[in-house]
Amino acid sequence: MNTFGNIFRLTSFGESHGAAIGGVVDGCPAELELDLDLIQAELDRRRPGQSALTTSRNEADRVELLSGIIDAPPSESGKARPSVKLTTGTPIGFIIRNADHHSSDYDALRDVFRPSHADYTYQAKYGLRDHRGGGRSSARETVARVVAGAIAKQALRDLGIEVKAWTAQIGSIACERDWTRLNLNQIESSPVRCPDLNVARQMEELVLRVKGEGDTIGGIVAGVVTGCPAGLGEPVFGKLHAQLGAAMLSINAVKGFEYGDGFACVSQRGSQLADRFNADFTTSTNHSGGIQGGISNGMPITFRVAFKPVATLLQEQPTVDIHGQATTIKPRGRHDACVLPRAVPIVEAMAAMTVLDAYLMSKSAKLS
Repeated sequence: MNTFGNIFRLTSFGESHGAAIGGVVDGCPAELELDLDLIQAELDRRRPGQSALTTSRNEADRVELLSGIIDAPPSESGKARPSVKLTTGTPIGFIIRNADHHSSDYDALRDVFRPSHADYTYQAKYGLRDHRGGGRSSARETVARVVAGAIAKQALRDLGIEVKAWTAQIGSIACERDWTRLNLNQIESSPVRCPDLNVARQMEELVLRVKGEGDTIGGIVAGVVTGCPAGLGEPVFGKLHAQLGAAMLSINAVKGFEYGDGFACVSQRGSQLADRFNADFTTSTNHSGGIQGGISNGMPITFRVAFKPVATLLQEQPTVDIHGQATTIKPRGRHDACVLPRAVPIVEAMAAMTVLDAYLMSKSAKLS
């Protein structure tokens, strides 16, 4: 289960402390203009070491595209465009080399199970595990998703579809829930990627305080897909919100997913939640979050993703070793006190791949 998608598919490989993380994107339409600088910009948003709030692991995260692309023709003025490539319709292979992995930081964890990690479950499933940074269970794996998502975002851009995500909450500090009241152009203006800069400063202070205590904290990433046409989604078992939910819940540390008004609906009545149609088939409200009956209705698709606090604490904790004997651990290494700032581009990537895949799937629903 290392492949995501139906038509637009990503198969990823690699471990946190291996030589590289990589992947193959299959099903990408031919003749798509890919700006390699835009792909790298997405990776830079996810990369470690980008601020005092994130892990100090220093990875350049430079992507190398190995196949599936050719040079794009010159611009109309005749100027060469070395950073722009054309997709050929064949598999796009890529790698991101690991350079700054300190495997020795994990030597003391070889024979113990860290609380709330995948150490024990991987051991139970496979009979062995890669103790160096969690191996395949590490969030380092998500770098491949960001590459594929950056490709998907450029394909969606040509269709007039845009995906945006931002940090909506860290701990108990939250910004406005209604995305139309936020200036999403300010998402990248703060290290936490919250578009409300006053709230963002409070979030930064909280993360730094928690980090200084050797502790961690979680939060919520919110997202919106605009320009999405009506008709995307595959009933009954391929509903669009189910596909989005599966995509988000596959991200490390994600504990919950909701779309539209989500869990807030339980305290409302049906008369309060009815999205009444206008003459142009838009709706006057969007409690449904752009999806009805598992199919997009043409309104913005809104969703929220809950992230738990990072399981690795730089504090002494009780646990057991591989023989079930009680022991204590105090992990070393470089870890995020809060994953939210770096999770934003990952959420965008998974949403973009899901929507593009659903768009390509929709083409099989009718002949014209």
